[in-house]
Amino acid sequence: MLPIRDCLDYCDITDDEVALVAEHEGIPDAAAAQVVCGLVQTPEGVLLLTNFMLDLVERANERGDPEKAAKAKSVCARFMADHPLTH
Repeated sequence: MLPIRDCLDYCDITDDEVALVAEHEGIPDAAAAQVVCGLVQTPEGVLLLTNFMLDLVERANERGDPEKAAKAKSVCARFMADHPLTH
């Protein structure tokens, strides 16, 4: 079994991206890492992960937390650059 760090490196996923998915889904980071590594393998999964991150940006803005929104937006932008959707 691969350690989580090796899995994240293989999938080109950052700890920040995993943390956002963990927060969005309300699951531990280790579980989120496994989910992200699986989802990032398909265009549909990449779209779902992008939507999770954008949802957190929107939630932070609605709560009046611009710092959290900016952080989530930055993480999402990097994710989208690393995993572009080709439609």
